[in-house]
Amino acid sequence: MSDKDLRAYRPNVGVVLIRPDGKVWLGRRARTPGPLNWQFPQGGVDGGETLEEAAFRELAEETGVTSAEIIGRTEGWIAYAFPADHGGSKAARGWKGQKQAWFAMRFTGEDSEIDLEAHGEVEFDAWRWVDLDSALETVVAFKRAAYEQVIAAFRPLTLSPSRPGAPPAG
Repeated sequence: MSDKDLRAYRPNVGVVLIRPDGKVWLGRRARTPGPLNWQFPQGGVDGGETLEEAAFRELAEETGVTSAEIIGRTEGWIAYAFPADHGGSKAARGWKGQKQAWFAMRFTGEDSEIDLEAHGEVEFDAWRWVDLDSALETVVAFKRAAYEQVIAAFRPLTLSPSRPGAPPAG
């Protein structure tokens, strides 16, 4: 998609939070019927904010997590369009979809840090640690192609030396 085409897409960041054992964090969207209502933290970029700042802010607002470090980032924008019947507030404001910069972050804290009510507006009502590829099974269909790109980009970062398929240490 050209830069001109992307102007109608809302700037957004996404975060894949990775534990040292390679499992990734998924949250269940609050007030969203299942089963395709699990996703990674994501959100808009505020004016004057860098993409990195937005990623850390969104992660903290949606999960309570502040113990994380950036270990990877996707190249360019990964975009998805809202379906025609999507009634969300972003579509109502004229956005065709979202263009996202994705960040892989290593979780350096403890599970007790996770607080879904850390911010006034609750985005997720449940969470779990999963294998990266399983995120495709529970994300809403219109985000699936974007998730395929994110998963392909970050898969090497989820492979610890003790896991099958991990690259050799060194």
